[in-house]
Amino acid sequence: MRAALERGAVAAVIVLAVAGCGPEGGFGGGFSGGGGSGSGKSAPAALKELEKLEVKGRAPMTGFDRDEFGTAWADVDKNGCDTRNDILRRDLEEETFKKGDECIVLTGVLHDPYSGKTITFERGARTSMAVQIDHVIALADAWQKGARQWSTAKRKALANDPLNLLAVDGPLNNQKGAGDAATWLPPRRAYRCPYVARQIEVKAKYGLWVTAAEKDAMKAVLTSC
Repeated sequence: MRAALERGAVAAVIVLAVAGCGPEGGFGGGFSGGGGSGSGKSAPAALKELEKLEVKGRAPMTGFDRDEFGTAWADVDKNGCDTRNDILRRDLEEETFKKGDECIVLTGVLHDPYSGKTITFERGARTSMAVQIDHVIALADAWQKGARQWSTAKRKALANDPLNLLAVDGPLNNQKGAGDAATWLPPRRAYRCPYVARQIEVKAKYGLWVTAAEKDAMKAVLTSC
């Protein structure tokens, strides 16, 4: 019961219904990849928001460290569960939990938004990394586009914001690294529109800028939706 209520609370915070364009564009593709599968923005709305983002060059990586964004997977919403398990619970199906601790997700099934594959998740040293939690706006990318000047509290908020987090295929997350839309897009073409719209939504929320190449790539995706 607790797990169901908390999943509903997380989903309510970020209302991420997929809507908009046709199957290849991604917004109307009928994919149900968990509570975090896509942005609620239509392509025209995302394009309009993109035009409001500042365009600047990429700043140096000087001083970047993951710890600058706070302890990984902090319990920022004070629900007793860390952010990683919150997102696993939101995005997986058929979850099972550690006996006596409904925060700890032991197993589940992910319908991966980036590849379209169905992936079985099993908690363990050798198996957990098959499903990873991706920062839609990578923290290193954020550092180079405004976050270096932020307070620690604001960086921690970005790192743990459900809007900026997705459970995805581990190898694809590793492939993405700190890439932005100009250097990496999900191989599943049907998910590119909601992915880019979500990136824009995060950048608008936190005041991050985009590079000229990144903006051009985002426009190219959204105008094809």
